[in-house]
Amino acid sequence: MIAQMLRQLQLWDLGGIEQSWSVRQSVRARRLSVRVFRNGGVEIVVPPRTSPHRVSAFVSEHREWIERQRKRAVPQFDWPMPPSELSLCAISEHWRCTVVTAGGRLRTRELDDGELQLKGASADREHMRQLILRWLMRHAALRFEAPLRALAAQMGLTAGKLQIRCQRTRWGSCSRRGTISLNVCLLFQRPEVLRYLMVHELSHLRHMNHSARFWAEVARHEPQWKTLDRELQQGWRRVPSWVFKMSG
Repeated sequence: MIAQMLRQLQLWDLGGIEQSWSVRQSVRARRLSVRVFRNGGVEIVVPPRTSPHRVSAFVSEHREWIERQRKRAVPQFDWPMPPSELSLCAISEHWRCTVVTAGGRLRTRELDDGELQLKGASADREHMRQLILRWLMRHAALRFEAPLRALAAQMGLTAGKLQIRCQRTRWGSCSRRGTISLNVCLLFQRPEVLRYLMVHELSHLRHMNHSARFWAEVARHEPQWKTLDRELQQGWRRVPSWVFKMSG
């Protein structure tokens, strides 16, 4: 049913929305929102049963803001690789990235002084991008595990397996088997935002929906959830442009 509705969304005439923009329906969305990615891409997120007229009006209302944000976006291929640094705000870590030419395949190496080396034979930047991204996912799995388990214990819950994913539009999820999935991009958010998202997904272990009882559970463990949720919805701005960008 949702897939059919999404296909319908793609066929809407939304009064001037560019072909490069996307419209995504989200059952979790409580209001219309817009995201402008660092590569200039635009995504309109709509709650279920939103009319095409309402979406068109929303775009018209926010078009000037959207265009200002797009002008600030990084040009399509104007991104350094490797990046000079990685500021992982969520876990209060800062890494310097360097390249060391040596024999053998390219690999990452962590040094005690906060240096992340890409050591090995030279490679194109797409190879380096993927290598750093894989390191980030391993690092997130390592650093998110203990806080997630501790928070679950505080909430009187037992979480299942932790998965780290790299998704463009979803921050996290909780399966019926109790598997918690978190987006690697949470590394670039504030610690308070990361904690809120963990509370959100863990609350689904009690309520596999977004009912009033679910939000009451979230509020019980994170009273500032509304403010943090709004910050999270804009959190894509904090994600480095190279995370989702492919080389040309």
